[in-house]
Amino acid sequence: MTAQRTKNKLLLTTTMTAAAAFLLAGCGAGTPQSQTSSAPASSPTSSASQPAASGTATATTASSPAAAPAVSTPAGPGLCKASGLTGTIDSTGGGAAGSIYMTLILTNSGAEPCLLKGFPGVSLTADANGDPIGAAAVRDETTPIADVLLAPGQAGAATLRYSQAANHPDCMMAPAAGFRVYPPEDTASLFIAQPRDACSDTGTQLLTIGAFQAK
Repeated sequence: MTAQRTKNKLLLTTTMTAAAAFLLAGCGAGTPQSQTSSAPASSPTSSASQPAASGTATATTASSPAAAPAVSTPAGPGLCKASGLTGTIDSTGGGAAGSIYMTLILTNSGAEPCLLKGFPGVSLTADANGDPIGAAAVRDETTPIADVLLAPGQAGAATLRYSQAANHPDCMMAPAAGFRVYPPEDTASLFIAQPRDACSDTGTQLLTIGAFQAK
C-alpha cells in the first residue's frame, strides 16, 4: 500500500515538472517574436530616399553660367568747343515788325569731328572782352534739337532774331560792338563783331535764338 502511494507521488511530480518545462519553453519562444515585430522597418528606407542638401547646392553652383566679359564701347565725337570754332552772322534773312532775322553760323576749325547739339548762349557786348549788355537771348523752343555732327570745315546754323532797340520805349540804349556766343554746354565763348544798339537794362528782351541745325 505504501509502495503504491510512493509510485503515485513520483508520477504526479514527473507530470508537473513536464508541464512547467513546456510552459517555460512557450514563453521563451514568444518573447523574441514580439521584439522583432515592434521595431520600425521603414526607417532605413526613409533615410536613404532623402537627397543630401550639400549635393543639391553643388549641382546648382556648377550649372551657373560664367559672367560675360565686359565690352568697351568706343567714345563718339565730343561736343564742339569755342576754341575749335569760328563764328559768323548772316544778316540777309530780312525782317518784319521791327525785328531782323539773322543766321548764327559756327564752323568747325579743328582737326577732329565734333558735335553741336542744342542752344547757344548769345548776348550783345561792348567788345571782345567786355561784359554782356542787357538780357541774354531767350530760346525759341519751336526749333527741334538735333545732333549736328561737324567734320572739319563743316558748319551748323541757328536762327537769331534781333528786335530793334528803338522800338522799345523803356529801353536804356547803349552801343554794342557785336555778339558774345557760347556753344552749347561750353563755358568759353567767342566774339562776332557786328555793331548793334543794345538795351542796358535786363528787363527789355531784344534777342531770341533757336537750336542748331545742319547747314
